[in-house]
Amino acid sequence: MRSLPRYSRLLLALVLPALVGLCLPAAFGVAAPVPSSPADTSSALTEMMLPVPTVTIYPGDTIKETMLRLQAYPTTYRARAAVIDAPLAIVGRTARRMLLPGEPVPVNAVDDPRLVSRGTPTQMIFEENGLVITAVGSPLQNGGLGETIRVRNTDTNRIVLGTVMADGRIKIGGF
Repeated sequence: MRSLPRYSRLLLALVLPALVGLCLPAAFGVAAPVPSSPADTSSALTEMMLPVPTVTIYPGDTIKETMLRLQAYPTTYRARAAVIDAPLAIVGRTARRMLLPGEPVPVNAVDDPRLVSRGTPTQMIFEENGLVITAVGSPLQNGGLGETIRVRNTDTNRIVLGTVMADGRIKIGGF
């Protein structure tokens, strides 16, 4: 490329990446975005839609679909952290920190909802061969559905492992 005149190198630098971007995806069986009209050509290739809050969401709030909207960002947009790109990945989850309106939601800013909170008395259940034993326990950590957490049996002060169930009880044993 050294022997080409300066304007030719500039032209190649501007046109070549666009041609490669349009041809290579098809060569590898990947669908490239297809604009619906000639006017959409520049916007379809340069924008991505990210879910952003419409209101301030505080830590501990459960995120609802009505709290989100899609906002266009250039494909070259680089967030400070990895961001969530699908609204369904956020809805029903809990905010770990304050989420501001119009700002993309970082992946580490949301968490699965808690069914069990640390220190809150919770029913523990043990089932095996028709035998059912229940007791009250104090979780030593927060837990969501299906998570294995440590629980202190309030009667014996023994620490056991249990799995958080959908109804907020903790299943002991029989893993």
